Amino acid sequence: MVSLFKSAHLTIKGPAAGLIVVAYGAVEELGRGDLAAGYPYALACIVLAGVLQVIFGLTKAGIVGDLFPSSVVHGMLSSIGIIILVRQFFPMLGYFPKAENFWGLIIEIPHAIRNTHPLAGFIGLFALFLLLVLSPLKNKYIKQIPAPIMAIVPAIFLSEFFQLGSRQPISIGEWTIYGGPEFLVRVPDNINNGIKFPDFSMIYSLSSLKYILMFAMIGSLETLICTKAVDMMDPWKRKSNLSRDLTGVGTGNILSGMIGGLPMISEIVRSSSNISYGGRTWRSNFFHGLFLLIFLGFFPNLIKKIPLSALGGLLVFTGFKLANPKQLYHTWKVGHDQLIVYLSTIILTLSTDLLIGIGGGLLIKIIIHFMNGLSPKDIFKPYISIYRDTEKNRYWIDVGRSAVFTNLIAMKRTLKAIPSGAELILDFSNCKLLDHAVIQNLEEFRYEYEAQGGVCKIDGLDTMEGISAHPQATRRRKKEVRKRKN
Repeated sequence: MVSLFKSAHLTIKGPAAGLIVVAYGAVEELGRGDLAAGYPYALACIVLAGVLQVIFGLTKAGIVGDLFPSSVVHGMLSSIGIIILVRQFFPMLGYFPKAENFWGLIIEIPHAIRNTHPLAGFIGLFALFLLLVLSPLKNKYIKQIPAPIMAIVPAIFLSEFFQLGSRQPISIGEWTIYGGPEFLVRVPDNINNGIKFPDFSMIYSLSSLKYILMFAMIGSLETLICTKAVDMMDPWKRKSNLSRDLTGVGTGNILSGMIGGLPMISEIVRSSSNISYGGRTWRSNFFHGLFLLIFLGFFPNLIKKIPLSALGGLLVFTGFKLANPKQLYHTWKVGHDQLIVYLSTIILTLSTDLLIGIGGGLLIKIIIHFMNGLSPKDIFKPYISIYRDTEKNRYWIDVGRSAVFTNLIAMKRTLKAIPSGAELILDFSNCKLLDHAVIQNLEEFRYEYEAQGGVCKIDGLDTMEGISAHPQATRRRKKEVRKRKN
């Protein structure tokens, strides 16, 4: 249903780790420890949170997505990739870790390697090997079948041949190996068993109101951030309508909560896989949901044959692609300020959670801007003067003081109010700080404005110097210009 809003081109919607803690907390608190009793109350919270998200979308709240600069978004992507890679490394080897937090898992990796399950580990590593070999191939016939399918199918045959899911001892040469159903995917026998209906009798309680707001706010923020991140990965550089995406996700959450489902967001891992294996339009999200529904409804026994180690291998591969080391080099080339924000976002996310990592990255970026001369009064309000020459249909826009990511929303509103087809001159001669996020957005604005028949010129950059040689590096007023201005 969400895909029918056609709001985002390549994002795949689904439940995500960021909302698991909130969902479990709602069920436990509203049921006063009785999870079965609390679940219908939690579903009511999910439904009403969906209503709030629809309101967010209709009131154009999606513009908040512009507050997240690329260094923070790329830091989030890399940290998610690292988390996936580390967490799925254990299932790939057929090992069940005891640690729960990220750094505990890192410490446990050598123990997992020494205690790899021989058969499950072989299947997981074999699936990873197939992905590494098949994914780079350009043969059009091989590309007709996604590499993950070509890795999972042999893994199922190997699992069935050696009876990995059986409790009976498995003899391979001189080895005796013990398997069990815990090494395979588990799903309900009947999808109807998962259908539950919400109970709205407690929606006015303080606990319910708390979780309604948490579902709505956290889910909306993660959706905006993830959708913007997927747009950055889009090979065609398309931009999603973030407000419409919130409306779509909210509608989906209303429907999901009404039949017993968890809340959803734009989900990074599946979206990244969608791009990697040829997804091009919103239809990929539609068919993703449709195939899940068909397989869970009619072929649950087939899903139960999939080895968890093969899925682990697939996700280790996906995690590595998300945490691509090339992004570290690219960020360093843009400037040391972006590198500090990027690495800070990663470290904070790995040590705490996604939202704290993103919030910490934003805070560090603001502190760096203060060190570069940003005034507190310019944080959210840019200093812009507009002069119009009606005879020549020309607009001269003087941007003064500081233009940074926190006041970008106000700046974009000002620029969008200017009629198309005119000549724009954006003058930064009086600007003392111009950050990377604003430069990126100005380039996009210039491209879009000129595509509509207008002319857009950017002047005054010669009075500023970049933190690095990169054309989109953060710029500060040159020392000699500062002295002259003083």
